Amino acid sequence: MNDTTLGKNQPSASVGATAAQQLERDVASWEGNEVAKFIAKAPERQPAFTTQGGFPVKRTYTALDLADTPLEDIGLPGRFPYTRGPYPTMYRGRTWTMRQIAGFGTAQDTNERFKYLIANGMTGLSTDFDMPTLMGYDSDHPMSEGEVGREGVAIDTLADMERLFEGIDLTKISVSLTINPSAWIMLAMYVALAKRRGYDLNALSGTIQADILKEFQAQKEWIYPIAPSVRIVRDCITYCAQNMKRYNPINISGYHISEAGGSPLDEVAFTMCNLITYVEEVQKTGMHVDEFAPRLAFFYVCQADFFEEIAKFRAVRRVYAKIMRDRFGAKNPESMRLRFHCQTAAASLTKPQYEINIVRTGLQALSAVLGGAQSLHTNGRDEAFAIPTEEAMRIALRTQQIIADESGAADVVDPLGGSYFLESLTTQYEKAIFKIIDEVDAHGGTIKLTDENWFQRRIADFAYETAVKKANGEKPVIGVNKYVMPDEKFDIELHPYDETTAKRQIAALDKVRKERDSAKVAKLLDKLVAVAKDPAQNIMPVTIELVDAGASMGDIVEKLKTLWGTYREKPVF
Repeated sequence: MNDTTLGKNQPSASVGATAAQQLERDVASWEGNEVAKFIAKAPERQPAFTTQGGFPVKRTYTALDLADTPLEDIGLPGRFPYTRGPYPTMYRGRTWTMRQIAGFGTAQDTNERFKYLIANGMTGLSTDFDMPTLMGYDSDHPMSEGEVGREGVAIDTLADMERLFEGIDLTKISVSLTINPSAWIMLAMYVALAKRRGYDLNALSGTIQADILKEFQAQKEWIYPIAPSVRIVRDCITYCAQNMKRYNPINISGYHISEAGGSPLDEVAFTMCNLITYVEEVQKTGMHVDEFAPRLAFFYVCQADFFEEIAKFRAVRRVYAKIMRDRFGAKNPESMRLRFHCQTAAASLTKPQYEINIVRTGLQALSAVLGGAQSLHTNGRDEAFAIPTEEAMRIALRTQQIIADESGAADVVDPLGGSYFLESLTTQYEKAIFKIIDEVDAHGGTIKLTDENWFQRRIADFAYETAVKKANGEKPVIGVNKYVMPDEKFDIELHPYDETTAKRQIAALDKVRKERDSAKVAKLLDKLVAVAKDPAQNIMPVTIELVDAGASMGDIVEKLKTLWGTYREKPVF
């Protein structure tokens, strides 16, 4: 190793040229003597080690492994490029938002769960919606049969939204709405509810997911073709930037890319590709990046590989900061700070020996905290079976509270910063993310490659490789392919599905239809189409008018299908 390699870009954790040469000799001697002799007597478990995402893992790391990491890329918390955290004091000021997700049955049912979790110390609401709501169907639509309120809460009209948040002051708690193809309608209901209560919209905090590109790439919940779908996202971002200064109009999501089988690398790299597309679309309206970027937010999963996940979060913060500054010309530090919500990995939960899901979730939550998450959801031990019970959610919430109050992990900002292994892996991740971005740019951009199934193929390939590794035991899953209990009997109380849910929900929908001014709704639906035809207009204001007048989710979605049609995916072979 020469003096040039160990020049001014060397991090402080590294060493000078002479010392580096001595360290290099020491490592070679150690490998040839102590390591070689020990392996001869007790061979290592396998010939090579990798992270879950496929990055090679060395036996040990030293200051030599920081040669590719400039001092300025590690930096300090709250300072560009924000590798060590978006804020200078992080959890020493206040801990992350503990945002347990809830949603089932009718709005009243979920409202009761919200209040139970708030009473147990939850500091942010997160809402799951049922499949009909996600896909824009009213609860009485034939496609909704058997699904109303089953996997999330059913929301058809503004009246449902009022019941969902009854008795909850929306200016005092952050609210996340996990919905995508019909997200703008849910946002419109949220705004209409706030206006009816007399709130200042700028006092509202929270986020709506709205990330439609990852739906085409991974989760497969869509309504309209890609172009109008992205236009709707643009309108959500511009509306919130102008009217809701504390609200995140999008949560660009890697979680669902991972849950579909994607690698940890693709999870974060694809979100950066999608980010670039959204920023470019908003800039076409004439809005400067610093006018809207401070409220862009992200949603990631925390998988099982403890150190890889921490490195992944640190790397994507660094990548985001460089993209926003160097590619889009951001000047405001708030535009360059990546903020993310994290959820522990539902796909890692098992039915066999389901109690140990508590351990999995605890470790994943800890790595999310060490990686600098701004909010966190911890999964219930029983989610491999059904919607979690109240007890499972309480234990999951207590998991976060133990990390915050008992572990000491929240007392130091980026406590693992400077680790030879972690900094090396962070830099590897950064380079790999930029490599994927460059490839996407070179082949026509995110929308083009999404339509051509490039992203989908990568996800499918990694998912297949992972399935093979689980099947042959190369990837251990405790209770499934290792330490199996073949005679295990499940003695577990599951969250019940109330068979009266659909009947109650449809009755509430019928009541709204009978009481609303149908002529006014019809007139506004025609106005909606006229606005949608003009790409220079924003679709949010008329949608807010519609929901306030009693229009249902299905009314709005079906009307726009007459203009935009629906999306059909090209098969992946």
